[in-house]
Amino acid sequence: MAHPPLRYSIPLTLALVILTTGALLLTGAVRVVRVPGPVAAVEGTIQLPAPRLEGEVSVEEAIASRRSIRSYANSPLTLQELSQLLWAAQGITDPARGFRSAPSAGATYPLTVFAAVSEGGVLGLEPGIYEYLPEHHALRLVRRGDFSQELAEAALGQAWVREAPVCLVIAADYSRTTRVYGERGVRYVHMEAGHVGENIYLQATAMDLGMVAVGAFHDGDVAEILRVELSPLYIFPVGRVGP
Repeated sequence: MAHPPLRYSIPLTLALVILTTGALLLTGAVRVVRVPGPVAAVEGTIQLPAPRLEGEVSVEEAIASRRSIRSYANSPLTLQELSQLLWAAQGITDPARGFRSAPSAGATYPLTVFAAVSEGGVLGLEPGIYEYLPEHHALRLVRRGDFSQELAEAALGQAWVREAPVCLVIAADYSRTTRVYGERGVRYVHMEAGHVGENIYLQATAMDLGMVAVGAFHDGDVAEILRVELSPLYIFPVGRVGP
């Protein structure tokens, strides 16, 4: 049996607003940009500068220009640059719902990003291993010191791991996803790591920085350097493009 169409009644002024806004969005006259909400200070953490939501390089340009770079200039990153890379990796983009910059199966977010900062690697930041805290867009110091040599040895002696001013390391807690999706969740975690890695690549490219994805390393050695009971999946050396 056919049902009569549903009818809704809305005030004329509201209808005009909806129609006008829709037309503006379609013509590009209005640009909607989601702004990160305020972050609460946490004792014992380092607050990062707010990420920028607009840049001079389009997504298409970043995709076309993205390359793996293994040679870095002897020049530090700024805290703003590190902030931007970490936000692209796992930053909060929807404060109300806690959604992050990379998609996650069931919003289980099994990944943690660490920054291994070498001596003089980031202006104003002492060398050490830092955990990125997305909810506060802040860093928590895990270990003091320059671990670039140890990390390079764990990565089978790859020189670019040692020479980069910063290495971003992604590690996973599989249980966050597998307790929802069972063994299939392992695959979802690996997919998510790929999403995060591409975000970092494109953000670095847009900022005229060089980086490379490293997957060859001894998992246990990297976990020991990070002092975590997580599974390392990726190392991303990043720096200014060298000669």
